[in-house]
Amino acid sequence: MTIQEAARRLGIKEDAVRKRIQRGSMRHEKAEDGRVYVWVDAAQDATQDTGQTSQDAYQDAAQDERLEDLREQIAYLRRQLDEERDARRRADMILAQLSQANAEQARTIRELEAPQEAADAAETVEEEPERAEPHSSAGEGQESEQRPWWRKIFGS
Repeated sequence: MTIQEAARRLGIKEDAVRKRIQRGSMRHEKAEDGRVYVWVDAAQDATQDTGQTSQDAYQDAAQDERLEDLREQIAYLRRQLDEERDARRRADMILAQLSQANAEQARTIRELEAPQEAADAAETVEEEPERAEPHSSAGEGQESEQRPWWRKIFGS
């Protein structure tokens, strides 16, 4: 008989019949047209062999339970993966913003330092002429550069 007929006669689901075929606990044949026929003995009838049926039902229920657990684990892992991806995107965005802010601060610091350096250079070159010491030779010019600033101003 066909798998459907055997399932009805035995009082079990078609999947249970297929599982029995896979385990080799039920004799079966495959026809040329691709249909699978199973051999059902009178001893396998639901009214006569409730022990085997209940054992198969228990195995099927346990396997269904394991499949459901696996599906739940897969769903949990997918949610976890999505959360990790979102966290990674946020971290990448924060890093990009920090990098941009750092570059902006470096540019601002360079702009602030540039005018100060120019002003310092201008102060050393532009001394007041009445307070400046005369430089008669190259040796004396080097000596005056080594003198403290207050001596240059007050002339001692």
